[in-house]
Amino acid sequence: MIDVQRLRVLRTVAEHGSFNRAAAALHLTPSAVSQHIAALERSLGAQVVARSTRGVTLTPAGRIMVGAAESVAAELVHAKQQVDQLGSGLTQLTIATFTSGGRLLLPGALARLTAAHPDAVVHVREAEPEHSLPLVRQGAVDLALAYHFDGPLPGQLGPSSSLAWTALMEDPLHVVLPDIHPLAGRDSLDIAELTPEPWVLGCLKTEAYLRRYAERAGFEPDVRSTTTDYFFARSLVAAGLGISLIPSIAQTPQVAGVRTVPIAPPTPVRHIGVATILRRDHPQVMTLVQALQGQVAALDKT
Repeated sequence: MIDVQRLRVLRTVAEHGSFNRAAAALHLTPSAVSQHIAALERSLGAQVVARSTRGVTLTPAGRIMVGAAESVAAELVHAKQQVDQLGSGLTQLTIATFTSGGRLLLPGALARLTAAHPDAVVHVREAEPEHSLPLVRQGAVDLALAYHFDGPLPGQLGPSSSLAWTALMEDPLHVVLPDIHPLAGRDSLDIAELTPEPWVLGCLKTEAYLRRYAERAGFEPDVRSTTTDYFFARSLVAAGLGISLIPSIAQTPQVAGVRTVPIAPPTPVRHIGVATILRRDHPQVMTLVQALQGQVAALDKT
């Protein structure tokens, strides 16, 4: 039998990358942490961490066990929630979402959810994927509306993860220019044509993405302004401070004085989807996932 406390210790070691930091987080001594890991390895007959002067890293067996630890922790949280709900007769559902996706997709989907499950008490919290995916793993939220850029799914969603990923839609990024810009009337733009332009960032995550695409095109982008709000970024573009790279679903509400132009292939894309816990029988979660799929289908028809 695998000890749940040892799984918790391993999960904390994986999170912090060292026995000392894990010990501080768990209010244990480093020696106690080391003993828990050694006992876990003996019970498994396999090494779960590789120790070095730079800290510890998970072995393949360790990654499997961390995934199991996350599942166990989430199931315990879920079980406690179910016990708490026995007295009230109400089902609690907590959703994490990034801003632009939540604004476009979530209201209509929630209307369908509450129509199908009028006893559901819904809580919504705003969070970017790097924060919302761990919340799902930990059982703190039941579902995360999230995204990732081109390439494989984030490490949070790898083969050994306790999370399931349901793809919803692709969200291409477009160039936003002042409407008096010489290129504003084009049907599409190659990113190499934007070499001399100053840039406004509407989300700090897009900087690395922009720089990667710019490097392929052979230039270094001149980032003049940074924001964490796409509407604000488009307002700065309208004021003539530069151009921006903004996802299609973040183009509303409209901003006067700007023009949106698609990027010629290869087009940068955000992949939007839903993260849930694997093997969780939660009718309200499944209803909401289906409702979100319905919202995307309705968008495709407009």
